[in-house]
Amino acid sequence: MASLLLQLGSNIAPREIYLAKARILCEKRLGRMSIQSSLYQTAAWGRTDQADFLNQVISIETNKSPEECLSICQEIELELGRERHEHWGPRTIDIDLLLMDRQIVETKDLILPHPRLAIRRFVLVPLCEIAPKAHHPLLNRSMRRLLTACNDSGKVLRWLRF
Repeated sequence: MASLLLQLGSNIAPREIYLAKARILCEKRLGRMSIQSSLYQTAAWGRTDQADFLNQVISIETNKSPEECLSICQEIELELGRERHEHWGPRTIDIDLLLMDRQIVETKDLILPHPRLAIRRFVLVPLCEIAPKAHHPLLNRSMRRLLTACNDSGKVLRWLRF
């Protein structure tokens, strides 16, 4: 079994519902979810002229290959209404593979660890909540050290539902 860390994000209402459905489907199709971070409201990254996101990191224990995990995550995105009209545009759900133990994968369709993991505060904050000692196999640093060194100043606030 491998430990797969996934980033879930949504900026189309109802964001919280899309994240909940994604968690359920990931656990059903990939393996047992061992831990999940809090939800975080974050500023859009890349294309900033859009609504804030809700983001979360989850850890799944899986016996699937990285390529199988990517395919399943993309199927879940489509099932939850994800449309890819513009790069970094608004989305019902986005599921990114961040890390899978210490595996390094570089294919046409998949790069692990996620190539922008270390420069995205909205990924590192929830990742550090559940796996601060997780190791980036290419940068040879823990997630905690990557967050400390991260220059991204984007808003990342723990989301409290009222």
